[in-house]
Amino acid sequence: QGELVESGGGLVQAGGSLRLSCGVSGSIFSRAWVAWYRQPPGKPRDLVAAITTGGLTDYTDSVKGRFTISRDNVKNTVDLQMNSLKPEDTAVYYCKAQTTGKGWTRYNYWGQGTQVTVSS
Repeated sequence: QGELVESGGGLVQAGGSLRLSCGVSGSIFSRAWVAWYRQPPGKPRDLVAAITTGGLTDYTDSVKGRFTISRDNVKNTVDLQMNSLKPEDTAVYYCKAQTTGKGWTRYNYWGQGTQVTVSS
């Protein structure tokens, strides 16, 4: 059983919306920096949005003003609300959690990925 479980992908027309959710294990959520990445076909995996334990957020330029990342500290989830979707947003979306251990050792956890397809 993985530490991260993603849900919410699917097929949507351009201009539509989707909401992705990442359930994070309670053993790591409170101390995890969490981010959403995406990987279009034949391209590398890139960072889309991230949120710190304190709620600070950051976005790649191409999604600013359209996507919103948020975390629910009761449900242990990190959601990505995607509005005004474009065909170029089509990709497999992955959730990643990162924690820091002793000696500043970083531990990375990945979800299984969820497909988002935006039709024109």
